[in-house]
Amino acid sequence: MKKITIILSFITFFSCKYRDIVIEEIPFLYQNSNAQPSLVSRDGSLSLSWISSNAKKEATLNFSQFKDGKWIDPQTIANGSDWFVNWADFPSHAINGDLILTSYLKKSASETYTYDIFLSLQKISGGKIKKDFVLHDDGVVAEHGFVSIIPNNNKGFFITWLDGRNTIEKELDEHHKPMTIRFAEITNHGDIINENELDSATCDCCQTSIANTNKGPVVVYRDRSEKEVRDIYIVRKINDNWEAPTPVNNDGWIINGCPVNGPKVAFYSNNLAVSWFTVSNEKPIVKLSFSKSNGASFGNPIKVNDHDAIGRVDVAFLDGQEVLISYIEGDDVGTYLRIKKVSIDGKVSAPITISKIDGGRNTGVPQLEIFDNQVFMVWTVFEDGKNQLKTIKLNHENIDFIKSS
Repeated sequence: MKKITIILSFITFFSCKYRDIVIEEIPFLYQNSNAQPSLVSRDGSLSLSWISSNAKKEATLNFSQFKDGKWIDPQTIANGSDWFVNWADFPSHAINGDLILTSYLKKSASETYTYDIFLSLQKISGGKIKKDFVLHDDGVVAEHGFVSIIPNNNKGFFITWLDGRNTIEKELDEHHKPMTIRFAEITNHGDIINENELDSATCDCCQTSIANTNKGPVVVYRDRSEKEVRDIYIVRKINDNWEAPTPVNNDGWIINGCPVNGPKVAFYSNNLAVSWFTVSNEKPIVKLSFSKSNGASFGNPIKVNDHDAIGRVDVAFLDGQEVLISYIEGDDVGTYLRIKKVSIDGKVSAPITISKIDGGRNTGVPQLEIFDNQVFMVWTVFEDGKNQLKTIKLNHENIDFIKSS
């Protein structure tokens, strides 16, 4: 493994120390162009899905697990030449026991943003249970995407997505009606049940996020008001009923378009952490807010970035009191992928720079997970004329150091 050593002053919560942060690059050498990663840590397993594309523009959805210090040979989940492949609207997957549920997007018409969400349910061993089935039953030629999936204990999966079935209608001012966000459950046999519309007006193309709390599932997304306020909202299912959506924080960001920059939610015990990108007083900001009540209310947001934020956040709990947050920011020198440790009582560490990074679309949305007491990250780089995935980890010694406070 290639080792990249970054020398920096790392300030813990109570003392200042100097230490080498060793980042190990995990080899990822596969043919064709590889991008759109989805990284998942669940029940002692770390898994990765991504899309590879060849010169004929044929797309393949791949799945691999991290075992014995490496990514094992990938499985092919699905492939086709009629897919919608996009840096921001990438496939999602989740594992529940020996089952994998994956999503991918297929074109439904020639217009750019007309595509459907397809699912594939199979065993980790490769046995197919139900493949290439459509998530939504509206039959409308419109945009459907930005999927998030999590396991539903032993009962299958929870899934949420942005749905454009209403956008083909126009309002009095001749603008299209807004996107909505929907939710459904997928059984262990691939049946789609308990579908609901959660919010009738959302931002068009920001990634969604979902978690399963002690009280039930919660969905976090970027909302859209009639006055074009695009703040982050949460909606919770409590006692088998969906509550009305509420803001994580009233940022008041008014923007006449989608920033393509969604939130992330993580859960531990009764605590939720939500990270997101916004703009305040014309300054781009990454924020993080905690809830100690399964999302019923949130504390004051914590500013994370030190320079001009680009966002594309992820967040994961280290333990019940601390999270790691990843984000992209830039200064006069360059653009960087960084992580910080933030405690539930509001203490924020100094940043660790993971990599200098391209702030454009080729980078995609970097993914962060905690697995086996180590931090794993994956993002897309452009090398030798094609996209490729960069996967790294911070080793045990560094994680112990990060967690000391």
